[in-house]
Amino acid sequence: MTPLRAAPFLVAGLLMAAPASARDYGQQGTVWSVIEPDLLEQIHARLTHLEKTGETAKLNEELKRRTIARVNRPEPVAGINAAAAARSWRFDPTISVERDIADDKGRVIVAAGTQVNPLDTVPLRVPLVFLDGDDPEQLAWATRRYASTKAKLILVRGAPLELMKARQRRFYFDQGGSLVKHFGIRAVPATVEQQGRVLIITEQPVRPKERASS
Repeated sequence: MTPLRAAPFLVAGLLMAAPASARDYGQQGTVWSVIEPDLLEQIHARLTHLEKTGETAKLNEELKRRTIARVNRPEPVAGINAAAAARSWRFDPTISVERDIADDKGRVIVAAGTQVNPLDTVPLRVPLVFLDGDDPEQLAWATRRYASTKAKLILVRGAPLELMKARQRRFYFDQGGSLVKHFGIRAVPATVEQQGRVLIITEQPVRPKERASS
């Protein structure tokens, strides 16, 4: 038997010959008790203190105040300026389906690679009008040019609830600027209108003769 093949048997024999034993070696070094307070107990104590001192009520009132303020005047959309020159372009909302879309029975209803235009099923029935709600000239232009039933007025800055009460018509707000980013709008007032299977987006400055109060 060669040394290479004998090695496993030698190791096995040594393991079998060694008696199984366990020994208590006692305490090795100093053992300290845990002195850190329990985290949950700390949190509970802190909350109890805040409740007793009235801090909880103050925090709730401050949160309520900030929430109401944010609803009344949402965060302005960053990077949007007043239109200084007219700019217009076509926007094709068509998308390509990345994977098969199946119904609940597994039947493919839209195959991967299919071109889908949302306007074929959900047309844009009224223009979208983006404007600065703090600019009286833009407000005068928009409310005079578009009747309340002929457009959706969408603010990128301003107080929509205050304007609704003052002008007796609905105003929307582009929270987070998701719509202007989607359409590529950089200046207001801007309009989005459907033309066939595409959208026409136009940024246009308010002309001097259109600046009269509405």
